[in-house]
Amino acid sequence: MLSLQVDGALTSGGTARTAVAGAESNVAVGLARLGHQVGWAGRLGADEPGRMILRTLRGEGVHVDHATVDSGAPTGALMRERRVADLARVHYWRAGSAASHLRPPHVRSALSAGARLLHLTGITCALGPGPLDTVRAAAEHAAEHGWTVSFDVNHRTRLWDAATASAALRPLLGLIDIVIASDDELPLIAGDPGTSETDRVAELIARGVQEVVVKRGAQGADLYLGADRIVHAPAHPVPVVDTVGAGDAFCAGYLSGVLDELPPGQRLHRATRTAAFAVAGSGDWEGLPHRDELRLLDAAPGATVR
Repeated sequence: MLSLQVDGALTSGGTARTAVAGAESNVAVGLARLGHQVGWAGRLGADEPGRMILRTLRGEGVHVDHATVDSGAPTGALMRERRVADLARVHYWRAGSAASHLRPPHVRSALSAGARLLHLTGITCALGPGPLDTVRAAAEHAAEHGWTVSFDVNHRTRLWDAATASAALRPLLGLIDIVIASDDELPLIAGDPGTSETDRVAELIARGVQEVVVKRGAQGADLYLGADRIVHAPAHPVPVVDTVGAGDAFCAGYLSGVLDELPPGQRLHRATRTAAFAVAGSGDWEGLPHRDELRLLDAAPGATVR
């Protein structure tokens, strides 16, 4: 979608810059920069924002041959407003957008093209019954054809409430191989109020999930390969500039490790390292690393690589 990023309060006439944003497209860019073949399938309006999004993704090496255009609906948009200190407030214009009109036939050609891994998020599910049906259809196709299905819960309270999200997302379990969630998102997809994290993970594993990745921000991340098998990776220490997009960067790094068939600890390490690049710069995806840049974080703070 189109992203308007405002410095200061909009009501005070803060200036804005335009950018491209979206959880799935952020992950796609991150994976492409890490050297993987990536395609993005979605629905855009026949308008300038839609054309800008396609041009940007092509420029980042993301295949958009299977993206579709809706001539009767606009491209979705958000506005990110810096309001107090490092606090950002996000406003969405998604209702009635082209993406909200997404239906299973719109992704049929993308699925027919084949893939090793399908990445989905709860944000698409939040856009309405049609997008939710499309996510389910895509996951069913992937499961039937032996692809790995990853799912980032990515709950957005301004798009839907927790009860609605939970009712929509839990039926997807059984089709998902990798669940990625922050620690406060796990209750949406497993367990009852008061259930421990370990028991929530055990429920997900029992439902067929093979890996549960729990993002913990500055405390790093944990990977559950079973209810009692846990791998931990600390966050990479960097000066924090902007946390928006860090979760998507983390997903890109982790899924890159999955595609490269890295051991669990190395997958998680690549995820936290990719997230560090995201929080150390501005923008949703602009600071994401190329594969040969991952080792830059091995240099001493303040060093110049010559």
